[in-house]
Amino acid sequence: MANRRENDSFNIAFLDVMSCGFGAIILLLMITRVSAPVPLEISEVSNEGSVLDMQRQLFEIRGETNIYNRELNAKHEQISEYEDRIARLRRELSSLEDQLSNSSDQSSVNAILEGQLALAQQNLTEEMLRLQANQAELTLTDSVGGVPVDSEYVIFIIDTSGSMFNFSWSRMLEVFVDTLDIYPEVKGIQVLNDMGEYMFSQFRGDWIPDTPARRSAILQRLRTWNPFSNSSPVEGITTAIRTFYEPGKKISIYVLGDDFSGNSIAQVVDTIDRINVEDAAGNRLVRIHGIGFPVQFSQPRMFQAGGIRFASLMRELAKRNGGTFVGLNDFY
Repeated sequence: MANRRENDSFNIAFLDVMSCGFGAIILLLMITRVSAPVPLEISEVSNEGSVLDMQRQLFEIRGETNIYNRELNAKHEQISEYEDRIARLRRELSSLEDQLSNSSDQSSVNAILEGQLALAQQNLTEEMLRLQANQAELTLTDSVGGVPVDSEYVIFIIDTSGSMFNFSWSRMLEVFVDTLDIYPEVKGIQVLNDMGEYMFSQFRGDWIPDTPARRSAILQRLRTWNPFSNSSPVEGITTAIRTFYEPGKKISIYVLGDDFSGNSIAQVVDTIDRINVEDAAGNRLVRIHGIGFPVQFSQPRMFQAGGIRFASLMRELAKRNGGTFVGLNDFY
């Protein structure tokens, strides 16, 4: 009996404790006020100013982006120009490599070149002697230094290859001025490179008027004029004859160069003969003169063949077409 009473007392005490606990929780819920959180402090800074500031920053970034895009486009154009120049130099290098690869036996090639060089020097010496013998018979109105100057129109065909432009351009400018000076006044001038490309595109197919201002402009442009060239004057000569010849006009063509990379001299001579035909009196449509710059002779012997071939070609063209070939003894 005593144990049962103790258990009943324990149960009653436990229930009392639980009832008090639940009652306390209910009382807390009743006295607690449920409401939205109240801000401690209201900001006095307006968000509108921040938005305007960010918009200004956005406009500035867009403006800088446009500037960078223009600079990037300019860089792309420069890169394109450099790539074109690299491609041109690679073509010239490939041409030189082809010439080198064609020589299988270096010793035999050197012997052939030495013989050709000796023959060219002999021919040039004979040409100089012939000119000296004829010089006493020529008057100032007929020729200057053995070169006929009776033409009313003058065309210059200039080799703009790397060898000429890099090694002999200053000398070429001097020769150009000296040649033009022997014609105090002509009815028209024209300047093409050996590929037939015009120096001034606005005068394509037309004569440049001969005035002091025009002569000065030609010389100024010529200082930096460097279009692509294949070191062969054939295209320039044929373009000049077909475009500018007219009956009754006295025209002289001056070819200034240092190298001939074509396959056949005879083929070029035959082509010019078919275009620059003779009239009833045996005179050609235009005179063709040549001025050779010995740039190639400063190179190793394997590269001198081009200079020898140019001298041979222009000497034959000048002989057949009423002109004169002059081989210079220096190129700088």
